[in-house]
Amino acid sequence: MKPEKTVIAAILLSTGIAVLAGCNDGSTASPSTAPTSATAPAASVSPPAASAAPAASPGATATAAASPKPATASPTASPAADKQQLLHELLELAKQGKAPGVEFAAHTGLIEDVEKAWGEPDKKESAGQGIYSTYSKKHAVFGFNKGSLIFDLRSSAPNLQELKLADIEAALGKSQDIRKNGDDTIYVYPAGKDFELKFIIPAATGKVSHISVFSPQDSKNNMAG
Repeated sequence: MKPEKTVIAAILLSTGIAVLAGCNDGSTASPSTAPTSATAPAASVSPPAASAAPAASPGATATAAASPKPATASPTASPAADKQQLLHELLELAKQGKAPGVEFAAHTGLIEDVEKAWGEPDKKESAGQGIYSTYSKKHAVFGFNKGSLIFDLRSSAPNLQELKLADIEAALGKSQDIRKNGDDTIYVYPAGKDFELKFIIPAATGKVSHISVFSPQDSKNNMAG
């Protein structure tokens, strides 16, 4: 055998012996790269948030839209309470010689001041202890003496004509001074020391015809000629 072939054969023989020795030494070779486990769990997916509200059904949405909450009604005063308030206001004004909606007062006002502001009356006539001027559109009548001082201020405003005796007594109590004038009954209430508040109620209607704020001291016609 040629020398070079002898060397190659020797090298192959040494390599084989080394391989066999490695396989029979009882150790297990660790693979250089660990295989990926086939059973590895897939990447976890976050479940939907538990707090997410379920979508409303179309029927529920339509019902909610068609059924709005009823509006809360504002409380309003009763008609009886309104009348009582009106009557108390009448009494307070009467203590000043006044009536609602009239800027002139008994005991201090002059008929000339009324005529300057309102013009000539619809009617002027003598009655009782003085002269009376009627202003129909103002629902007002002024009684004055010869000195032109107003002593009787009357009002027949529509809201006053809705009052009944029961309304008056519920607010002001029973009158201690009741007078008659034909078929009319006059219920008189003191208004301070200077005035009287009168409610004139005809028997035919049972409702107030007009009120009168009256100054007794000025009705004596001290300036009569």
